[in-house]
Amino acid sequence: MRKYVAAIALLAAGFSSYAQDINKLIDETDVQRLIKTLSADEMQGRGTFTPGIDKAATFIEAEFKKAGLQPLTGEKGFRQNFTVYRTAPVESSATIEGQSIDAQNVAVYAGSSFNWDNNADVEVARIDADKNFRTEYRTYLRGNKKTLVLVDQAHKDLFNQLRQRFNSGSISMSKPAEASAQQVVMVLGSFGEVKNFKASYKTEVQNPPIFNVAGMIPGKSKKDEYVVFSGHYDHLGILPAMQGDSIANGADDDASGTTAMISLAKYFNKLKNNERTLIFVAFTAEEIGGYGARYFSQQLNPDKVVAMFNIEMIGKESKFGKNTAFITGYERSDFGKILQSNLQGTAFTFHPDPYPAQDLFYRSDNATLARLGVPAHTISTDQIDTDKLYHSVKDEYSSLDVKNITATIHAIALSSRSIVAGKDTPTRIPKLDR
Repeated sequence: MRKYVAAIALLAAGFSSYAQDINKLIDETDVQRLIKTLSADEMQGRGTFTPGIDKAATFIEAEFKKAGLQPLTGEKGFRQNFTVYRTAPVESSATIEGQSIDAQNVAVYAGSSFNWDNNADVEVARIDADKNFRTEYRTYLRGNKKTLVLVDQAHKDLFNQLRQRFNSGSISMSKPAEASAQQVVMVLGSFGEVKNFKASYKTEVQNPPIFNVAGMIPGKSKKDEYVVFSGHYDHLGILPAMQGDSIANGADDDASGTTAMISLAKYFNKLKNNERTLIFVAFTAEEIGGYGARYFSQQLNPDKVVAMFNIEMIGKESKFGKNTAFITGYERSDFGKILQSNLQGTAFTFHPDPYPAQDLFYRSDNATLARLGVPAHTISTDQIDTDKLYHSVKDEYSSLDVKNITATIHAIALSSRSIVAGKDTPTRIPKLDR
């Protein structure tokens, strides 16, 4: 009995020492510095294909170098460059019932040029004032067909944001066909029955620079098994001005997650006790289709990835209160149970995703690897159902709770330790064909 009590005391003492070390190794002041820099106005909202995201990448590269990370196998540096095809709009126009529509009220989503003239195969749809704009427009974008969408004026602000995103062009990882089945024209205004319409759209194909920022800490006894820590470093860039501010700083989304990823890289490289190889990656282009995560997942064997900690929006308290976060897809593997088991003796708790209707598991950068069978989950604290700052210019550093961010990073570090050490291996997620 005395031996048993002594063993428990030794274990508790070891855990206490581990927790004390983490407060020194992941410092709140450094967390504050990282997130302030990533979400500063100088980063111009970190829009994909903009000078702002290049500035952010340069900063992350410098942090990786200071942390002592190595480039991924086969890479010469921390930038993981890849090719996408951006179909950029050159000009567009729309006419409804003989009336030419102002260009500010037209948003086009298509993969190639087209001309409509009362086409019989064009579906006419509406997003009325009482509808959820985001839910409705996503439905039409997934439809892969020709659709004229009439949008009520009540959705003007969200429509303008979407139009700006469309004007940046559509992206593909393969060379686009000369003709695309997906042609969506959205028109803002008040319309009765529409029988006569015309629309035209002219595009050009570009290959703009695009890159993830990734580094690694090689493992020891299990160096061919990988644990991934990630966050996306892109955001929305410049939006239509709101009260004189047009920069979508993306402090919570996802400078907070990128800060966590960098902090964890520093932490684990100081410990130097990882049996598995640890990969740290800042994904690009999450906001415009998850292209960075898609490319990354194609560069490694998913069967060798034992877990992925994707970190997104940890800037404020979760709905469960202080010292809590939630894990998307909690029920799909025992990843969450392992993490919670490693947190015994702390005040922190991981909960299952409280927003199942939002389908968050397949809306973040964990989704690509999860579809390939990896226990890839997103950790978040965002109250997505009530978050009024989400995807707005108000998502700024001043809105964040740095203590909450630091506590969550500490929890991820402690909860991942048995996976990093090669002692625990989460169960796999069933592979999907899509």
